[in-house]
This record gives sequence, structure tokens and C-alpha cells, in this order.
Amino acid sequence: MTQVMKGVRVLEVAQFTFVPAAGAVLADWGADVIKVEHPVRGDTQRGFINMGGVTLDPNRHTLIEHPNRGKRSVGIDVSTPEGQQLLYEIAKTADVFLTNYLPAVRQKNKFDIEHIRAANPNIIYARGSAYGDKGEERETGGFDGTAFWSRSGIAHTMTPPELPGPLPQGMPAFGDSIGGMFIAGGISAALFHREKTGEAAELDVSLLSTAWWACGANLAQGMETGVVSRNSMPTSGGQAKNPLMGNFWTSDGETINLCMVTPGHLIRDTFEHLGLPEAANDPRFVGLEGLIAHAGEVSDLIVKAIGAKPFHYWRKHLKTMKGQWAPIQSLMDMTTDEQALANDMIVEVEMDDGKPLRLVRGPVQFDHAPVKTTRAPQASEHTETFLMEIGLEWDRIESLKAAGAIA
Repeated sequence: MTQVMKGVRVLEVAQFTFVPAAGAVLADWGADVIKVEHPVRGDTQRGFINMGGVTLDPNRHTLIEHPNRGKRSVGIDVSTPEGQQLLYEIAKTADVFLTNYLPAVRQKNKFDIEHIRAANPNIIYARGSAYGDKGEERETGGFDGTAFWSRSGIAHTMTPPELPGPLPQGMPAFGDSIGGMFIAGGISAALFHREKTGEAAELDVSLLSTAWWACGANLAQGMETGVVSRNSMPTSGGQAKNPLMGNFWTSDGETINLCMVTPGHLIRDTFEHLGLPEAANDPRFVGLEGLIAHAGEVSDLIVKAIGAKPFHYWRKHLKTMKGQWAPIQSLMDMTTDEQALANDMIVEVEMDDGKPLRLVRGPVQFDHAPVKTTRAPQASEHTETFLMEIGLEWDRIESLKAAGAIA
């Protein structure tokens, strides 16, 4: 693959998923990402081995692998003067400094922007946070379950009003992974800006702003009209004004989604594929106006037609239909989806036990080439080799170890 970030070094002082996911994306694109972890504890997320009732193998820790593949790990205690000085020496070799620690921690341990820029004035400084780096709550921490899912309005909007309470976030690191991609994009733009102007920018992405961008169309509608769209209870049938948009249940309890946003020219072909040739010739349903005027009747016909046959029949039969549709699949269904596999959406990394681990690649692909990456590092795995690479003598490394500044 084309390594568009080859030659770029990223110094990452971060943990959990949100900001490290940005480092993983940049590593996938060819950057040399140096992950700084505490020399004893490592990234706090390494200790998360029970997630949603699922026990994770600490040696095949998917919640570490997803946001940390392709990196090198250096164990530094940044609370020590020796560790801080070492961090500055690494920063001198880096293009980007990436962090998600809170302002008070950055100040206490002397790796806020003024400290890092004192070591390297040309470094791009990238922050990820829960609620942004301005305002009264810049010191407030959070996770995607709080800032992205709950506070942003997503949980409320995704929950049908008929339910007694809001839906919980259904998957780990949901907003984290999306936000990490935004940070990677921002860093890419900042690198381009520095190349063109010589100016090193600082950038911020929050989980709250990530969520609001994801909801941007609905929010803009709400700010303009005072009305936002909200999820509804599941039913089989089309929308009130467009019966060719909706979820339809099959005879075996699965679901086909029809999503024909501009259905006018698709009416006849859709009816024919659904086994409703008589509807295609019904003068009531001719043209978009007829479809809208008789939306309820058309919806009932489609409900009956799709409900008469099983899921696998429709998955095969609708492949030649001109209109837009999709089978509603589970996440695990996607692991065998031919189209997903044809587009290299799964990447394998070799693990220490010799058994490959499958991960999801980032959404950007360059030159149609699959991503090639490596497993996430063990905590502090590359401390000695990396420090020698940037010119530290062995005596200095030994003294740093003796001081407890490195692993």
C-alpha cells in the first residue's frame, strides 16, 4: 500500500481508545507512532479484560489491538524530571505530539503545549478531550458512553419515545473510533499546512464535537425548524410519504431495508422484483404523486410480499433490483460479507502465539491496496531499542532505569 505518512513521527502520550485510535490510523498510513506508557502500569486499558460480560485474553487483547496496532511502545514515567527531559528529547525528533490527558495532568507533568513547543517549536500539538479545550468543563473527563452517547443527544434521539428509558450504548469504543479518525484527518491537514506555510498548528477534537458532527444534519434541521427526527419503534412497513423507504420483515423473522430516497423512476422495477406486477400496472401508483398519495396501500402490499418469503431468497433475488436496499445484518455477519472481504475491510496481524488476530482496517484505502500492519506493542516493549535509535548511550539508559524514569 502507499504509505502516505511514511517519514512522519508521532509521539503519543495517551491511553484508552479515543486518541490512540488516531495514532493507529496514522500508523496504518505509514507513520512511526511512539506510544509512551507508564513503565509499570502501561496504558490503563490494558487492564480491561472483562468487557460487557466477555473475558478478553490479555495476550490477544482486542481492545488494545484495535487502537494500538502498528505502534512502538516506550515506557516512561513522565511524572519524574528525568522522564520529562527524555520526553522532550523524543519530541525533538517528532512531527506530531498527540495526547488526551486533562489540562491539569498536562501541566503537572510538564507536557502541555508550551513545554513540548519549548523542545520543538515546529511540532503539531493535537489534543483529544471529552468536552473540548475551552469553557468551564475543559478539565472534566469523559468517555464515549458519557460525552459521545449520553450528553450529545444521540442516546435520546436513538431511543423510541415509547421505551421507558434511553438505550444504552451498544458497543465499546463507538464514538472513540469515529473521533480518532477525525483527529487523524486533522493531523493530516495540519501536516499539509506546515508543509505549505512552515506554521505548526495545534488542534482539538472532542467526543462531544464528534457526536454533534455525526448528528449534524438532524441538528441543523432542529436549529432551523425546531423539530428533530427521533427513532421509532420497529415495525414492518414503509414511511408515511414514501413506502419504498422502510424496514420489512421476512417470513423467517429477518429484515430487508428499502432505502429509495428518490423513488419515482424506480416504482415499476421495484414492484416487479417484489413479485407485484399488478401493482406496477395499477394507475393509482403511477408516478411519484400516486406513490405518495397511496403510500399506506403500497406499504401494505410490500409488507405482505416480503413477509411471504425467507431472508435468503430476498438477499439473492433483489441483487438485480435498480433501487437501493440492504439486508440488515449483525456485526458477525459482516465478517463473512463478500463485499466487505473484497474491499479488504479485515486486516490480520501476527501475534506472538503464531495465530493471526483479525482486526478492522480504517475506512480509508490508498491505491486499492490492503493495509499491512503489525500487532500492538506490549507495554514498554521498545524502550531500549528506540532510545538507542535516537542516540542514547547505554549508560544513560541504565541511569534512567535506576531512577525509575523508564521501564
